[in-house]
Amino acid sequence: MESGLLAEIFTSPVNLVLICAITFLVYKLVKGHRTSRLEQAVEPELPKMRKKDFTSEELKKFDGTGPEGRVLIAINGSVFDVTRGKRFYGPDGPYSAFAGHDATRGLATFSITGNDGYDDLSDLNSMEMESAKEWEMQFHERYDYIGKLLKPGQEPTNYSDEEEEPSQQDTSERSKED
Repeated sequence: MESGLLAEIFTSPVNLVLICAITFLVYKLVKGHRTSRLEQAVEPELPKMRKKDFTSEELKKFDGTGPEGRVLIAINGSVFDVTRGKRFYGPDGPYSAFAGHDATRGLATFSITGNDGYDDLSDLNSMEMESAKEWEMQFHERYDYIGKLLKPGQEPTNYSDEEEEPSQQDTSERSKED
């Protein structure tokens, strides 16, 4: 019975074409998976940024296309370094519209659009504001907090006098080690 099945598979031209197509697709999947791992391993990790507040114009420079390739995103007035998530937020990522922008409105309304200037968010409803706060909490857990997104005319905070506080991720990693 086994030889009859093999004979039918290999004697039919349609079956041979299907086997070749399946073999090729499996090869591409395996090869593509290995390549993406290698690309991730080759990407050097950037040093942690010092705390700094940003205007909307300053934030735009960090869209992943600069010399360092650093990607920053603002959510609810907080600026995060999301360079580790560059495959999502970088120039070719699905959420690249957020890179170098205030992503609050887009995340709160489930729309992939970044805001070019300062957005006061006063027209968002309570559910959207709650969603924005949840996104901000998730970013605090996953990425480094860099500083604030300044409102027009607002003065930046002088962080040089403050002691560096560890990110929540560093704190959780330390507690796992204890």
